[in-house]
Amino acid sequence: MASRYRLFEQQHGCEPPPELPTRWPFGLDRIKERWTSNAEGQLLAFLCSVAEHYEPGNSLSQYLLLGPRAFHVLRPENVDAILSTNSKVQKGNPNLLSSHKTIIVLRLWLGARREIFAPLLGNGIFTQEGPAWKHSRYLIGRQFSQIKSRSLEHFREHVDNLIARLPLNVVIDLQPLFFDLTLDITTALVFGKSVYSLKADVNQGSDNKLFAKRFNIAQQGLAKRFRMATFHWLYNPPRFRRACADVHRFVEQYIGSLKIDSSTEPNNNEAYSFIKQIAQETVRKTDIRDQLLNVLLAGRDTTACCLSWMIRFLVLHEHVMCRLRDEISSIMGRSGYPTRDQVRRMAYLDCVIKETLRLYPPVPLNNREAKETTILPTGGGETASSPILVRKRELVVFSQYVNSRKKNIYGPDADIVRPERWETGELDLIGWAYFPFNGGPRQCLGKDFALTQVKYTAVRLLQTFPT
Repeated sequence: MASRYRLFEQQHGCEPPPELPTRWPFGLDRIKERWTSNAEGQLLAFLCSVAEHYEPGNSLSQYLLLGPRAFHVLRPENVDAILSTNSKVQKGNPNLLSSHKTIIVLRLWLGARREIFAPLLGNGIFTQEGPAWKHSRYLIGRQFSQIKSRSLEHFREHVDNLIARLPLNVVIDLQPLFFDLTLDITTALVFGKSVYSLKADVNQGSDNKLFAKRFNIAQQGLAKRFRMATFHWLYNPPRFRRACADVHRFVEQYIGSLKIDSSTEPNNNEAYSFIKQIAQETVRKTDIRDQLLNVLLAGRDTTACCLSWMIRFLVLHEHVMCRLRDEISSIMGRSGYPTRDQVRRMAYLDCVIKETLRLYPPVPLNNREAKETTILPTGGGETASSPILVRKRELVVFSQYVNSRKKNIYGPDADIVRPERWETGELDLIGWAYFPFNGGPRQCLGKDFALTQVKYTAVRLLQTFPT
């Protein structure tokens, strides 16, 4: 096998990238640093410190004590290969080493992600591969395409509920409320009715309260399992298992209450169209449940995190806040609730959101596992220009969070909030250095829904609170 890999490297000019420097045998010092930083909530800061060793090729390799070797990559050409080129599923002999083209289509896959997310998400679009994933993507993508043509009324009630929870002249932590907001909006979209977590103390059913609480616990558990990567199986406490079971029970009972299955015909009730379309093309109720939970998980976090960071930026950077208020005022005039056309015309708001997602992306860290031996197109050797060999089962790690702070990619002010960088043309060719919603075949299907929700909420907050 070793000689086969050497032949592979010679045929395609592969060279290894630099290795991550370590002080202790087997890289135990790096493993300790990672676990400590994870426990202290400083994992991303640790990854940025590791990235100092990426130069000049924006790539390096790391041998793990247990498990496969991992490659850390930032260069846009490699991100393209990970998210786009290597994602293409093509038929042929996976062991054929005759050409660069043959190797480049050998695909990377999600690896252990299914086991990491399965306790909550089951068999849904985020844990699937191959034909099952293609079917799920087609089915869910069709639903989001239909949503694009709707008015913004489905945001109005819930954003008004948020505003009602914000007292004047009082310091308040907005982030938990943003997570409640996005849970309410996304459950209304997915289930046809909201859990109204923003009204938890007002006319709320006990089941809805329990669902919101248990979903939070389950979601936090998934995040811990993902950060533990190969060791995800070590985190499976009773509290996490109970939360997942309660969430499953809630969704299954709701599906049962609607009396829907694969024989259900969609009707003209827009509120229930999402769940009924999913049910029409899904045989088992557990699969309906899993798909809905996959969409719910994605729809909640992206928007809540973006809103939290964006409001923080606006508070800390008064000139950005003032310019954004001026844009909203010039487009909205005396009109009340924003329309889809109005928010589309807010170019500076787009820049503010892009800058927020650049510095604090919804998925700051991601990885793929080589399903077959493949290559990354660049980053190897002394000049960092040679292809890199990635053996079967080895990992490729990439991070929008780290990428966005690299001065050789985004310039000397890479770690500074500057929305204007998106309107000057300096980032017109940024390409795969910016991928907050992933990219390629697995690009986020709810991107437009999430961005529109962020825009609508931001406009309403700045309208309501003029100072």
